[in-house]
Amino acid sequence: MRRRIDEPDIPPQINIVPMIDVIFAILTFFIMSTLFLGRLEGLSVNLPKAASAKPQESSRATVTLDNQGKLFLNRSPVELNALQEAVRQQVKPGQDLVVVLNADGSVTHDRVVEVMDQVRQVQGAKLAISTRRPSGK
Repeated sequence: MRRRIDEPDIPPQINIVPMIDVIFAILTFFIMSTLFLGRLEGLSVNLPKAASAKPQESSRATVTLDNQGKLFLNRSPVELNALQEAVRQQVKPGQDLVVVLNADGSVTHDRVVEVMDQVRQVQGAKLAISTRRPSGK
């Protein structure tokens, strides 16, 4: 016969700390992955409002003028005199390129027209101006 060793009866326990760690790791993964899913082609600027604003189906290039008047093409800085050639390189043969202009509301009208003129001189490039809807409508 075997001798039974008297051990105190410890009730079974479930430790949830590792489970909470795993859940927070998964939550962090999903949060970080959703941040990178959005298409961020342009830089963040304060767009002017327009009641007739319509969303564009597809845009393949984004020209951004920030509040300091700096010019960017697809988030890369570019000079005004090099913009026309940079946009021309974005045009694919047989396809029209939609160039969306994001200009901060504080940028001078003269600067916006200069950029528009450079883009409109590129064969196969169509210009669209990005706006936002007025709040409250």
